[in-house]
Amino acid sequence: MAATRSPWPTTRQGSTQHPVPTLQYLLRARGHTVTVDGVFGAQTGDAVRACQRAKGLPDNGVVCAETWQALIMKVGPGAVGNAVRGVQHEFRPGSDPDGVYGPATESAVRAFQSSVGLPADGVVDAPTWQALVCGSVGSLQQAA
Repeated sequence: MAATRSPWPTTRQGSTQHPVPTLQYLLRARGHTVTVDGVFGAQTGDAVRACQRAKGLPDNGVVCAETWQALIMKVGPGAVGNAVRGVQHEFRPGSDPDGVYGPATESAVRAFQSSVGLPADGVVDAPTWQALVCGSVGSLQQAA
């Protein structure tokens, strides 16, 4: 039985820290030039609005459920790039993720999925992304 997931977080200009770096990696994965610094400033806001326009969403610069769902992409073993960096950042904030979905990333994802009641298949799909950006990893690290 899957655990109840928290709703997607609402993130906007002025937000700092989690999940802003993950948002910034996802924007980069979608072809937007942003600095991954954990600060939702003007550059991140411009990229969010551009993404929202491209996806036919209201371009208000607020990242809510619809925008998160437009940004995420399924990643799994063998994937490379900024979306993978976003996943890796969730597990090791402050580290310099390599963007390669190798065995260590897969192991971390499977353990995380199992711990939050998701199928532990190692693929970061929409439910796994949602659990990640809602802060479930941090909650697990604090409980440990």
